[in-house]
Amino acid sequence: MSIKINRLFDFAHFQLEKFNLEKAFITKYNGTWVSMSSKEYIEKANAISRGLLKLGIKPGDKIAIISTTNRTEWNVLDIGVMQIGAINIPMYPTISKDEYEYIFNHSEVKLCFLSDEVLLEKARHAQKNVPTLKEIYSFDSIEGCKNWEEVIDLGKDTSTQGDVEKLMDAVQPSDLATIIYTSGTTGTPKGVMLSHNNIVTNVLDSYSRLPLKDGAMSVLSFLPVCHIFERMLHYLYQYAGISIYFAESMDKIGDNLKEVKPSLMSVVPRLLEKVYEGIITKGTALTGIKKMLFFWAVDLGLKYEPYGQNGWWYEQKLKIANKLIFSKWREALGGKLVTMVCGSAPLQPRLARIFTAAKMDIMEGYGLTETSPVVSVNMYKDKMLRFTTVGRVIANVEVKIAEDGEILIKGPNVMQGYYKDPEKTAEVMSGDYFHTGDKGEIDADGFLKITGRKKEIFKTSGGKYIVPALLENEMKQSRFIEQIVVIGEGQKMPAAIIQPNFEFLREWAKRKGEPVLSNNADLIENPRIIKRIQKEINKGNKNFSQWETIKRFELSPDVWGIDNGLLTPTMKPKRNEIIKKYQYLYDKIYKITT
Repeated sequence: MSIKINRLFDFAHFQLEKFNLEKAFITKYNGTWVSMSSKEYIEKANAISRGLLKLGIKPGDKIAIISTTNRTEWNVLDIGVMQIGAINIPMYPTISKDEYEYIFNHSEVKLCFLSDEVLLEKARHAQKNVPTLKEIYSFDSIEGCKNWEEVIDLGKDTSTQGDVEKLMDAVQPSDLATIIYTSGTTGTPKGVMLSHNNIVTNVLDSYSRLPLKDGAMSVLSFLPVCHIFERMLHYLYQYAGISIYFAESMDKIGDNLKEVKPSLMSVVPRLLEKVYEGIITKGTALTGIKKMLFFWAVDLGLKYEPYGQNGWWYEQKLKIANKLIFSKWREALGGKLVTMVCGSAPLQPRLARIFTAAKMDIMEGYGLTETSPVVSVNMYKDKMLRFTTVGRVIANVEVKIAEDGEILIKGPNVMQGYYKDPEKTAEVMSGDYFHTGDKGEIDADGFLKITGRKKEIFKTSGGKYIVPALLENEMKQSRFIEQIVVIGEGQKMPAAIIQPNFEFLREWAKRKGEPVLSNNADLIENPRIIKRIQKEINKGNKNFSQWETIKRFELSPDVWGIDNGLLTPTMKPKRNEIIKKYQYLYDKIYKITT
């Protein structure tokens, strides 16, 4: 009898029954890929469950799990925790010690499992002020820290498995499964409460949108599994009997792609931008006919439209481009990658076009932590791909556009609310509809398009509305611009604070005979560089009305990152933090003196 899936841990048991994979999860330890089978996955999760019960963990208790990189241990713990009705509190490894302390206290964490010494130092710093946190366990072997294997050893006695089974049977689909603290661009993290049913329905309703071959594929996972997007995909992969390989790090993702040769992976726009920039840099270094052919193919790919819309002659040229040029791109990414699912931030349409033209389909989607997360997603088959949109809404989810253009969502995937915060919950709910804070529109064919972030849309002093996201996405198509924040609320004109692509700036300076300075602050003072970036701004401005174009800009001397608090863990700029840090640039733009 086939297992009915209505709780998250049912996916693991379903995989064992239907596929019984020899390689369910594969992590690299000390240079060697080590796999765990479906059977061992369940056995270890059961041992964790029994061990947690011996440690006094009860249904409803909160367990934090933090890992610098995705790894098999995370998934084992996830199932082991939820099987006994306890709540998984996944946390970003990159957040500050203070945020660790806040989340530990707010969720009243009892135990914490983490990957390495760097995270242990942060967690121990926070633990001093967290009375509920009894113990910390690590995945790596760290002197003076208990190891997660100790919990497995505690659960080796299988005589208490009956207790685990009873608790599993008692878990209802409507029960709280996890609290995910959002990495929002403003304010204190909010704890999004998601039930088993919220995520299970989202997995099952998203399944048909992915081009999967059940039991016959491998994927590479590197986006943080503490984020609901990657985590939901992990359950979906388990459901489809797909082997999950875990990337070692962002730096080694190129090597891992060649080793694993995955058919599918999830990405964020920033990764695609980096991959594209790397490819173009290599193409720029070519000479003669090779360089000419390379950029002929790039130009062709940037004009790509699906389903033969560009006509027969274009398709013939594309076949040649694929054979001569794009085949090398595919080889560099493992050779078997046919689909990349993209979410978390707006994607430049040119990237979706060129990678899809190169036979690596980009499936841009839309979702939020509060919606478990998928709301809509593009798909190549059945003519369900449309560039500049985030696809059609998935089954059982309803999208309504409010009078002011805000996207409202209703469905079984909508969260239970914000933990311990009924006021904030009430602010975003109208009956069964969740207010996303995003603005959008649905075209005549049912494709959803995001037009901006409601809270970020502002008025100039002249009363004109500015949509920063549209301007920012346009400007980021320039290789000179790594990050950009459009400003100007209440001011006479829109302007921008820009973090240049310093690596590309130095390459450009070298080509142009300009000083290649190691100091970013000195580099951005170069008048020729400023003039060149102005040219990029002028080019991007052409697609906008005069009143909404960027009139002035200033360059940031720093690289915006997660570690310095200027980007969220999903690589989105923290607008308020950036404006606060670069207040002197803001004042310079608007000639504000104190």
